[in-house]
Amino acid sequence: MTAEAPRGPRDPFVDQAAGAAVKAADRAHVFHSWSAQGLLDPLAVAGAKGSYFWDYEGNRYLDFTSGLVFTNIGYQHPVVVAAIQEQAGKLATFAPAFAIEARSEAARLIASHTPGDLDKIFFTNGGAEAVENAVRMARVHTGRTKVLSAYRSYHGATSAAINLTGDPRRWASDNGSAGVVRFWAPFLYRSSFHATTEAEECARALQHLEDTIAFEGPGTIAAIVLETIPGTAGIMTPPPGYLPGVREICDRYGIVFVLDEVMAGFGRTGEWFAADHYGVVPDLMTFAKGVNSGYVPLGGVAINAEIAATFETRPYPGGLTYSGHPLACAAAVATIRLMEEEKVVEGAARLGEKVLGPGLRELAEHHPSVGEVRGVGAFWALELVRNRETREPLVPYNATGEAAAPMAAFGAAAKARGLWPFINMNRTHVVPPCNVSDAEALEGLAALDEALTVADGYTA
Repeated sequence: MTAEAPRGPRDPFVDQAAGAAVKAADRAHVFHSWSAQGLLDPLAVAGAKGSYFWDYEGNRYLDFTSGLVFTNIGYQHPVVVAAIQEQAGKLATFAPAFAIEARSEAARLIASHTPGDLDKIFFTNGGAEAVENAVRMARVHTGRTKVLSAYRSYHGATSAAINLTGDPRRWASDNGSAGVVRFWAPFLYRSSFHATTEAEECARALQHLEDTIAFEGPGTIAAIVLETIPGTAGIMTPPPGYLPGVREICDRYGIVFVLDEVMAGFGRTGEWFAADHYGVVPDLMTFAKGVNSGYVPLGGVAINAEIAATFETRPYPGGLTYSGHPLACAAAVATIRLMEEEKVVEGAARLGEKVLGPGLRELAEHHPSVGEVRGVGAFWALELVRNRETREPLVPYNATGEAAAPMAAFGAAAKARGLWPFINMNRTHVVPPCNVSDAEALEGLAALDEALTVADGYTA
């Protein structure tokens, strides 16, 4: 199929045989993540462009998931595609111990946008490896073992990262990676602290963290790892004062403050990094996804001067064969430059303020299944409930099978209307490319409006 997006919900060009062959090969040989393999029925994708992708049946979908919240500039942006092609012709790969132009320039550009003195960049292949290495840096730097993370979180699926993760996907692999301790971060809609205001939630969450540190022993804790704005867990923007409060606690006890910006970074929230909304500078910051819109796998850790100095004459005990891969770094250079030139970050801020935020709040007024709307920039979530008064989730926590049927029905309704939704537990996230047009965003909201009538059918 050609690279051009179909002109409407169905494209006249259909190649069912090719689609069937793609799916058959997938089912015979591809082992998929987070899935019971025999129960899968993956969509065979023929192509993608901008905010859309399409299948071999000619069905076109507006992607309100940005892949897995990584295509911040949409699919097949010609500038980035050309940069990858040019780099492949010049130097397709090279070992990480050498200085090469694409790697150096990618690091320089990333550092030009990170907050504070996070000026040294350690490259990884993705977000989970970034978290792994951030934890390792913190432990070596402090000489301590324990790491604190929040229950409502996702940090990746490698050994340390999966144990830091707070959602149920860690359970099967939760071997208690040495010294991981979890705590409750603030979430006013489902407060663990019986709070009724943001100020109460902030104060009580900080006190809870202080108490956890006291009982674990401040001198044993290497790092606190937090998503600046939790992504997969529900896009819960922290209350004013919380992140600065965590920063102060870390400073007081000599704990390394790690912010995970894998999903929230590179324009997703309407700032280069979500930390910029809160005026905080962590000691280490992880990134991936939006750094090059996922065109070639790339992640990394931005490191402050103090921790970088620890490894000035002492070798860092870690490395990756493809750290700072030339193709990935060339994609990052092109992505960051076009984000600057096309003002993608500013556009995401305007999109959230003028289009997505107002549009989603209007949907909430008309649909009893919407319990809460929350988000910023191109990073939003709808909390779907059976009852607004009791806030009972539309499906139970970690529901599967028949228990998850209401969300499955909602998702099917959205897809039938040409919208590909991001669904996790009882939420649908609205996370289109940061440069989605207003017309495309409104198209998605209209499809979402219709699909929510299905969810409304399960309310009490």
